[in-house]
Amino acid sequence: MTPDVSTDVTDETTEAAEAEPIEESEAADPTADAEATETTEETGSAPARRGGWTRVVAFAVLPALALGLALGAGYLKWRDNTVRDGQVAAASSVQAARESTIALLSYTPDKVEQQLGAARDLLTGQFRDSYTSLTNDVVIPGAKEKGIAAVATVPAAASVSATPQKAVVLVFVNQTVTVGQDAPTDTNSSVRVTLEKVGNRWLISEFDPV
Repeated sequence: MTPDVSTDVTDETTEAAEAEPIEESEAADPTADAEATETTEETGSAPARRGGWTRVVAFAVLPALALGLALGAGYLKWRDNTVRDGQVAAASSVQAARESTIALLSYTPDKVEQQLGAARDLLTGQFRDSYTSLTNDVVIPGAKEKGIAAVATVPAAASVSATPQKAVVLVFVNQTVTVGQDAPTDTNSSVRVTLEKVGNRWLISEFDPV
């Protein structure tokens, strides 16, 4: 019996035709693989970049931010302390200016030497020397000889400036002076008082009429 050649040829042709699409599909795969590789590489670089920014933030930005916050807190603390110290200095210097002014300008004939001597202890610097000379040469002898008495009051006083070491106070003074048996004489004035902190005391270094 003769073999069926046509059947074999047909089968081979069919197999070749069926194989061709497979070859085309396989030819397209390298391009797809390349694109997939590129996508994978790009995707893989994103975590690397994110990791780099994370290190920048961790080692540069955050320490700088922490330093800025620390400096800001330190400045605010210093500012608060400065304001508070200024307020304390203003209050204490105004009180000292009031009391010292009254002591400087008040005396009686029988105790003038002791009273003005004690007032000198409230002064410092050149003003202390000037006040000592004035009281010893003029005020004390005149008060004893003519029976002069003086009473000073301070109805108002206000801080002009104040630091923990130096302060300026504006003092309003009313002084009543009596000479012997004469009628009292009232005088109103204002004085710019400069005080310096010596130890723990406010002492007057300048006493200027305004």
